[in-house]
Amino acid sequence: MTAPDATSPAASSAPAPSWRDSLAVYLQPRVLIVLFLGFSSGLPLALSGSTLLVWMAEAGVDLGTIGLFALVGTPYTLKFLWAPLVDALHVPFFTRTFGRRRGWLVFSQLLLIGAILLLALTDPAHSPLFVALGALLVATMSSTQDIVVDAFRVESLPESEQAAGMAAYVAAYRIGMLISTAGALFIVTGFEAIVPRGAAWMWGYVVMAALVLIGTVTALAATEPAQSKRAEAATQNEDALMRVFHAAMGAFSEFLSRKEAWAALAFVVLFKFTDAFSGNMTVPFVIDIGFTRNDYAVIVKGVGIAATLAGGFAGGFVARRYSLATSLWIGGIVQAISNLSFSWLALVGVNEWALTLAITSDNFCNAIGTVIFVAYLSALCQNPLHTATQYALLTALAAVGRTYLSSGAGYLAKATGWPMFFAISVLVAIPSLMLLAYLQKRDHFDTLEQVRV
Repeated sequence: MTAPDATSPAASSAPAPSWRDSLAVYLQPRVLIVLFLGFSSGLPLALSGSTLLVWMAEAGVDLGTIGLFALVGTPYTLKFLWAPLVDALHVPFFTRTFGRRRGWLVFSQLLLIGAILLLALTDPAHSPLFVALGALLVATMSSTQDIVVDAFRVESLPESEQAAGMAAYVAAYRIGMLISTAGALFIVTGFEAIVPRGAAWMWGYVVMAALVLIGTVTALAATEPAQSKRAEAATQNEDALMRVFHAAMGAFSEFLSRKEAWAALAFVVLFKFTDAFSGNMTVPFVIDIGFTRNDYAVIVKGVGIAATLAGGFAGGFVARRYSLATSLWIGGIVQAISNLSFSWLALVGVNEWALTLAITSDNFCNAIGTVIFVAYLSALCQNPLHTATQYALLTALAAVGRTYLSSGAGYLAKATGWPMFFAISVLVAIPSLMLLAYLQKRDHFDTLEQVRV
């Protein structure tokens, strides 16, 4: 499921792919399928988040109420709770017609379209409660789609295409987010020329709902992963309750039975910690040293997205060309060192070119680390009987570092000053690199081979 470790015989005998081979993999039908599904996954995120908050602010909703809408994102954190249902249950008609994964894909996307349309019909000015319920439905259906897409990607792509598939997925996901933020706002502005503002927002959300059909058409054009078919055959004699139980318990027991499982889990928590630790303070840092909101919008969100897309494809190339362990070393080191660009910016001061260089360097390197890290998470989800459950659990665990461990970054920045803070954020990568060295020494990466049912 992943590239062999650099110390294995396979790694020493297999020639590294050429640049042409590394680029041609992105045109493989399976990778293109994953790319369009990535767009479908990224599209709805902002519709229950930042774009919705703009709509509510324009409608005059109280700031306190708007702040509470951060809770709408809860399903993205807790999606592992119902991931066993996606792994185990059959959706009437859809599973029989399209297959185990494709059936859930089409089903979740149709529910997502319905939820977005329902949200479009609400009125933030008069019924914020109904808006909250609609947004919660959108987030729940969106996170369910994410569960299925992750499982479909892991199961459908061979080892040689996993990294490219992840790079394509990340790039398309970002584009989907861009469409549902800046794109949605431009669409609403266009509708305001012909209809009242409230109706313009409604039609803007209707257009976003229609764009989800890109993912639905992609799911219909795809083929059911062979691994999923084997898993379906292996559980056909079990009733629904037992399938759910085995999916939930098997995801834990199968993972924890592996060699060095606890070290691997600690590594999952810590690998992106350096990125999250500095990333939480990037916005206040940029504003605090004297840049304007427009500088932030144009450079951080504009140039930054372009650098992220480029870094994603660079990460895919690295992961395809080198072993998984070597790729993790490259990703872990570059994403940590890139934080020094902000230490340099803090010393330079307000300079748009310096900000552009710092943001480009940071986003590019962090994207490399993200793609390689997700390739590692994919390699850990070896058994198609519970791919969705394991992947949802691992991503929830990875969020611990991003959400909780990095929560004290502001206090450290206040105590040390910006140049020293970003230098220290490089050092917080050391524990994850130590774990990586330990796992590599214990032959952890040699065991990451695809499990067949």
